[in-house]
Amino acid sequence: MLKIEVLFPEICNLFGNPFNVKYLKNSVKDVEVINTQLTDTPKFLSEKVDMIYMSPMTESSQELVIEKLKPYKENIKKLVQEGQLFLIIGNALEVFGKYIENEDGTKIDGLGITNLYAKRDMMHRFNSLFLGKIEDIKIVGFKSQFAMSYGDNSNNYVFDVIKGNGINKESKYEGIRINNFIGTYVLGPLLILNPYFTKYILKIMGVENVKLQYEKEAIECYEKRLKEFENADTKYD
Repeated sequence: MLKIEVLFPEICNLFGNPFNVKYLKNSVKDVEVINTQLTDTPKFLSEKVDMIYMSPMTESSQELVIEKLKPYKENIKKLVQEGQLFLIIGNALEVFGKYIENEDGTKIDGLGITNLYAKRDMMHRFNSLFLGKIEDIKIVGFKSQFAMSYGDNSNNYVFDVIKGNGINKESKYEGIRINNFIGTYVLGPLLILNPYFTKYILKIMGVENVKLQYEKEAIECYEKRLKEFENADTKYD
């Protein structure tokens, strides 16, 4: 049985990204989804889970999540070093960075799991399409964010950028990866839009040769969207 722990779904739930986990649950037999609320003690502290998942949230919620996870910072670092799979989507990745900087220069300390830091611009939301690649898998998706991340991720990024931006407008490297800690700004929902990447994630959890829910239709939609993204003349930024 796979165990997937979803952190703080009552506040980490933007852009339809909780459906990433629902898609996994509907595609694989015997999946237990553990929904950990802000008032709960995370299950990853006391038992083995196959994936720790977090969706994007509002900026005020980021501060709540950081405060909740701070006491477990060393536990999280140890899990990352041991190869625990984390799938961290959207601005949730900023929680795990060094800090988040506001427009006035004040900083909110993050968990310090990654070497990135984020800078907010709350008067300008950045929206774009995204086309990238991981190994031989092309990735399609979207971005919608008030902050961008900075720091050197050239040796531990998630996706090569084909069209669009990486962790910021100057970067061609999207996301941050440390062992099996995968954090990316790319939305979609990411797994629903990218069935081959979904299988990539399942393979990390030891699940191979699975037929995804509505796999034929999902692949058809993916290939159509991929062709549109590849042939578009639009500048994605």
